[in-house]
Amino acid sequence: MATVIEVNGTNIHYKLEGPENGPTIVFSNSLGTDMRIWDDVISYLPENLRILRYDKRGHGLSDCTKSPYSMGTLIRDIEALMEHFKLKNSLFIGLSIGGLIGQGLALKRLDLIRALVLSNTAAKIGNRQIWEDRISQVNSSGMKALTEQTMKRWFSNKFFESNELNIWKNMFERQPLEGYIGCSHAISGTDFYTPTSSLRLPTIGIAGSEDGSTPPDLVRETCELIPGSQFNLIKGVGHIPCVEEPEKYAKILSDFMKETGHSP
Repeated sequence: MATVIEVNGTNIHYKLEGPENGPTIVFSNSLGTDMRIWDDVISYLPENLRILRYDKRGHGLSDCTKSPYSMGTLIRDIEALMEHFKLKNSLFIGLSIGGLIGQGLALKRLDLIRALVLSNTAAKIGNRQIWEDRISQVNSSGMKALTEQTMKRWFSNKFFESNELNIWKNMFERQPLEGYIGCSHAISGTDFYTPTSSLRLPTIGIAGSEDGSTPPDLVRETCELIPGSQFNLIKGVGHIPCVEEPEKYAKILSDFMKETGHSP
């Protein structure tokens, strides 16, 4: 059952499923999306997992607070949510900005994260000019001004031509401007290259061969900062492989769970 809880003065929409004694899995989604991007993946995962999903501030059904946001604020939100439910030793799966949040939380609270999945993300995503340009475009013309270019970065050409694209296009265009801008500022101001290289925990990367936002080489480079990490490439998908190939994505997660002793 999905519900809302106040953390750091903000109402965060979340969904917590599974037995209290099950291995804990935490999903953190990308900019301009909500927790629904994980629905199909979860259907392919083992049963009896304790699964937490949430909409970060400014997204989905969570409060949209005034921008800009800092990465520290976004990290504190999920930290407080996990603490409230006493979720420790979790497998944290972060996609895009969710991967930045995961890196930051692991650096701050390694007791909360036992293993890390860096999906379609990097230690630093883009540069200030890229994010300033997007913020300016959204401010002047709204979310629809970014739709086509965003969908082409998010999805493969095949998916882009399918009817299913409309679901995610609608989700993106209904994204609150303030939330998109707030999180864009957080991404713009984040560079985890040096801090992430100090991490020592089981880590895998997941990349899509057609990803126009965080290309495979960028994901691989970030994984290589963490000794012993593994890299996985899903061919024929873009920035959100959990939507395009949920079964393949879930298989990578399930195998990693077995390797790290995180299976039910």
